[in-house]
Amino acid sequence: MKLIQTLIVAITLSLSSLVSASTLDDIMKTGVLKVGTTGDFPGWSYKNPDTNEYEGYDIDVAKKLAEDMGVDLEFVATDWKNLVSGVVASKYHMTSSASITAKRALTAGYSNSYYGTGTVAMTLSKNLDSIGSWDNINNGSTTVAVTLGTVFENEAKKSFPDAKLVMVEAPAREYQEVLSGRADVSLTSKVDAMKLISLYPELSIVNLDEPKNAKLFAILLPRGDQEWINFINHWIADQKNKGFFSQTASKFGL
Repeated sequence: MKLIQTLIVAITLSLSSLVSASTLDDIMKTGVLKVGTTGDFPGWSYKNPDTNEYEGYDIDVAKKLAEDMGVDLEFVATDWKNLVSGVVASKYHMTSSASITAKRALTAGYSNSYYGTGTVAMTLSKNLDSIGSWDNINNGSTTVAVTLGTVFENEAKKSFPDAKLVMVEAPAREYQEVLSGRADVSLTSKVDAMKLISLYPELSIVNLDEPKNAKLFAILLPRGDQEWINFINHWIADQKNKGFFSQTASKFGL
């Protein structure tokens, strides 16, 4: 706790002349850290219907950050389509985990990465033989579902230009299209797929030697607010050294 508070003071003093009104200043003055989260990814950010509380890896990360900063935590509901615009418009100070892409980096800042994964295709277990492999998906008779605003939307367009594309808008999710039979396959990250399979045993990952399009996860932050970005990066480095991220990933089976 003392180390984190020392970092806050040191970074604030060293960069105060460069940034007139930092996000970090706002958080410390109001005593509240606002985090935008979609709440639709089991294991990462999921709103438990029984408790109406957010749970998951991203939620524990946000709670730990707020605790170390000595401030209260407020989750702001958003969706993938508006995740970036929300942080740009200052609706929240940061987001939960998001894949690093060039398009997002044009308008928002990023923290250093703390997790990596890749893309897989999911289908019903009973359809594994008929789907075959990733390369067989790109045909006019296959329907591919993705969630609007996610990186998987563009991946589907590039990887499967001949397939039928179904874009699902949050709070609905792409895998629900497969479960209902409205789509043959859906795209998501490998880590999300493993969590979904544990919840829905009728789902399986389409045959693939290794996940496609390896991607890194990070926190989206206001672009140009180097004081806030520096603080988050210092905190991430400190927590990596302490094993917090790996322990939290293990807790949620990631």
